[in-house]
Amino acid sequence: MPVELEVCNLPNQALAYNNRAYVNPNDFLKIKSPSSAISAGKSEEEKELIFVNRHVYAVGPHPEIQSGYIGLNGFQRKYSQLVLNQKVSVSNYTPHANIALSKLTVTIDFLMKSKARNPIQIDCNELSEDFKNSYVHQVFNIGEELAWTFKGNKFSLCIQNFDLAVIGDASTNPFASPSNDMALGQLLRPTEIVWLKVGGAAIQLSGSQQSRGTDLFQKDFDFGKLGIGGLDHEFNAIFRRAFASRIYPAHIINEMGINHVRGMLLFGPPGCGKTLIARKIGEVLNAREPKIVNGPEILDKYVGGAEEKIRALFSDAEKEQNAEGENSKLHTIIFDEIDAICKSRGSIRDGTGVHDSIVNQLLSKIDGVDSLNNILVIGMTNRKDMLDDALLRPGRLEVHVEIGLPDEQGRLQILKIHTSSMKKHNRLGQDAENNLPQLAEMTKNFTGAEIEGMVKSAASFAFNRNIDVKDLTKPLDPSNLRLTWPDFENAFAEIEPKFGANNEELQTLYRNGIVHYGAPFDSLITTLRRLVEQVRVSARTPLMSVLLEGAPMTGKTAVAAQTAVESGFPFVRIISADSMIGYSEASKCSEIHRVFSDSYKSPLSLILIDDIERIIEYVNIGPRFSNTVLQTLLVLLKKPPVEEGRRLMVIGTTAIPHLLEDLQLVAAFNVVLTTPQLSLSDEIKTVLRELVPMSHSTIDDIANSITKPIGIKQLLLVTEMARTDSENVSYDRFVECLHTCGY
Repeated sequence: MPVELEVCNLPNQALAYNNRAYVNPNDFLKIKSPSSAISAGKSEEEKELIFVNRHVYAVGPHPEIQSGYIGLNGFQRKYSQLVLNQKVSVSNYTPHANIALSKLTVTIDFLMKSKARNPIQIDCNELSEDFKNSYVHQVFNIGEELAWTFKGNKFSLCIQNFDLAVIGDASTNPFASPSNDMALGQLLRPTEIVWLKVGGAAIQLSGSQQSRGTDLFQKDFDFGKLGIGGLDHEFNAIFRRAFASRIYPAHIINEMGINHVRGMLLFGPPGCGKTLIARKIGEVLNAREPKIVNGPEILDKYVGGAEEKIRALFSDAEKEQNAEGENSKLHTIIFDEIDAICKSRGSIRDGTGVHDSIVNQLLSKIDGVDSLNNILVIGMTNRKDMLDDALLRPGRLEVHVEIGLPDEQGRLQILKIHTSSMKKHNRLGQDAENNLPQLAEMTKNFTGAEIEGMVKSAASFAFNRNIDVKDLTKPLDPSNLRLTWPDFENAFAEIEPKFGANNEELQTLYRNGIVHYGAPFDSLITTLRRLVEQVRVSARTPLMSVLLEGAPMTGKTAVAAQTAVESGFPFVRIISADSMIGYSEASKCSEIHRVFSDSYKSPLSLILIDDIERIIEYVNIGPRFSNTVLQTLLVLLKKPPVEEGRRLMVIGTTAIPHLLEDLQLVAAFNVVLTTPQLSLSDEIKTVLRELVPMSHSTIDDIANSITKPIGIKQLLLVTEMARTDSENVSYDRFVECLHTCGY
């Protein structure tokens, strides 16, 4: 039966270190169990246990406690939320077999803290033996604090965690789960005790029962099963730089005198797997759940709000390091689009200084005065150039790993990953499976995301093939649903890679075809093809720049576009004035630099700079031009790709090379080629016969009437103007239109 007792102090301070409750002997007889050790003559180890305010304590009689009172020490009153003279209900507690402890984790610290205290060495085996002698058969609550003496020192202990040796049906006992707020566990002789020192405590634990870190990586993990392919080299670099040191015990790292890597930066073009890598790293680590933060989420409308969010990200790691010390698990913090919040300090002039404060706060948390050793900060961006330099130095985000375009073997891995489920369930045709290596070769400059998109597109063709669009109510036949090679071919034609060559855009620049009208033109085409082949095969030509100069309307752009398409280079881009209308000088420079930077990521790249004089805004009056854009071109035209095995060809066009010579722009190109005009009558006849329907006599008359060189585009323009309803061109009409065009 419950007994009402009033809380009081213990008779003397020495009793506080027994961590028992004490009552008057008469009250003890009322609350003790009939089968207790005292009445049944059993071992003194089996303590009498009572419930006090929903907490379990060992109890003993003491003659100095008045009847109707129960003596509790300060720790017990604090944990049970009791005050002196408060009445409580006390009842006997019989422990259930399901609360036997298999493992108990206890933190230890000095009861009286002193900064000047010298560290003491404690053997954990002796500590555990003495603790069991004092508290065997006692029941503990998670979070319970104890006062204890050991070898003349007074310590404060805290029950950090425990594992229960569940016997029988655990559901019959409401206290058998550690996740319960009232989790209980009984210490027995076989219980394993693991000791942790409180962070900063002047205690050095030794022996086999001190807390040890778990294996960092899960056993038998496979990146292929995680959906990651084509990144073996990158993972090797990440493992070596960021995780290899964490595999070794802490004392080995201390002997080496080094600190763990606390941060890494993953950078590269969009869609290459930066976010996927960061997310999957958390799945293969025996570490805390990664905290994934999108950069813009950190920003806050209140002053100091963004900095507070940064501090909150590191708070759990700080608490665990203070509690666990070197045995703390690894805390991973992932910043996606980190360039949104960590721009170079001083580059944003919004008057608030918010971005600068965010960078300062992040720097201090990663590698400040109170830096943590249990964190790994992973930043991801495709604009590494925008980040603050201090963030990228050793000690912060010191490991820089470029996640670039996958090579052919990597693309094959990605294709196999995204078709593995189809293959497993017999949804992948044998022809498609056999041709996956060919598809991997075809998809040059495809990112991992674009390869996944191509597989989805191919699946859509397979779905559509088995659907009757005219009758959608018709039952489907899933047994015939298979992805075949023609589906992949259709998808390949549909998906345009960001770093690929847009052949449709290029082909519009010579939609009327290319006419080989004479020896000078054939020589030009032959020279261009030789230069393209040199870039393709020569390891000593990482950069080749060619300037096509010539009079207006001679087809310079068409020749350059055809050369780009015929080259077969996986990366082709056009820089033209019409795509940058309205851009400021800074925006133009940024766009030009972006195109060149992207080209360095591909093994073979070609950039077409059309109408250079318009891009630099050159005019004769003044003369005036944009020196900022000019200097950008002069620098980039002479900068070869840095990485080994990558080559770039640049083809520029201009109609005023004599005016650009003083700007040193012509000299910036390796080769200058002239696009010829039509100067011979035979050349004019060749063009007219191939492109314009008219009689041979008319062609001869027109060719004889043109007495000075003319551009091929101007000739075609005049012939189109001279067409009649019958689609034929007369000599008189042609001459009239020729004069109309100012010839």
